[in-house]
Amino acid sequence: MADFLAGKVIVVTGAGRGIGRAVALGCAAEGASVVVNDYGVSVDGSAPSSEVAEAVAQEIRDAGGQAVPCPDSVTTLAGGQRIVQTALDTYGRVDGVVCVAGILRERMLFNMAEDEWDPVIETHLKGTFTLFRAASAVMRKAGGGALIGFTSGNHAGSVSQANYSAAKGGIVSLVHSAALGLGKYGITANAVAPVARTRMSANVPFDMAEMGEPEDVAPLVAYLLSEAARDVTGQIYTVAGRRIAVWNQPQEIRSMYGEEPWTAESIAKRLPEAVGVETMPMIAKLAAYAKATEERKTQEEGPRS
Repeated sequence: MADFLAGKVIVVTGAGRGIGRAVALGCAAEGASVVVNDYGVSVDGSAPSSEVAEAVAQEIRDAGGQAVPCPDSVTTLAGGQRIVQTALDTYGRVDGVVCVAGILRERMLFNMAEDEWDPVIETHLKGTFTLFRAASAVMRKAGGGALIGFTSGNHAGSVSQANYSAAKGGIVSLVHSAALGLGKYGITANAVAPVARTRMSANVPFDMAEMGEPEDVAPLVAYLLSEAARDVTGQIYTVAGRRIAVWNQPQEIRSMYGEEPWTAESIAKRLPEAVGVETMPMIAKLAAYAKATEERKTQEEGPRS
């Protein structure tokens, strides 16, 4: 056991599998006492089971660490409160929460049903809020703590995951808001956008240039939870294998002013040159992917006689 998080109590949601499990094990290995939260559902959010949370908690204890399972849902304020209360009842404090819990229900936007939209937003975005809400109230009185949300590169847009992208974008804004509002209480808020092989990434329709493992994510999370990152807040970090990167902060880039009130016609004349557009990186990536797919198809078919 290491001691980078010695004495800290950390809550990890979605900790029964994949990245959440790796984070829970990693925090415990660094000396933290861990609340292992997982509702134990399948990728689409169905068939809950308490077994996965209990199994990871036992794995931590077998390795000499401290852990308690909490198979509760993150999707209600009451559930978020119970998860945090588990930390308080068991260990007497909570120093950090890591919100990894999430589900997928993929569909093109024009075909997406309400029961494919709501549960994804509820689990990812609301599930981050419920933990942030419960934990920050305790951390404010204690004089500090760390909140970590999990986003994705898809917060910048996705072809067939409008629900997932909207939730992940919302988490980014929630993290920024938490960083602004809670800094004076000694509470940090950051987001991690991992690129790793998990149940959810298995359905990505194209190969990623860099793809790590869930275990690659845990050290960054441990750092953000530690005293070494007391001044790090409002950031989005990507970790993919051995690569760690920081995302830019949203801000205005170019502007234009009019001597008279704007009309649609005057905007059409000036905006293209004066302000222009910012190209979506994913549009270029999708175009490159489509081109590569077409070239591969042509090579497989061979020359036509």
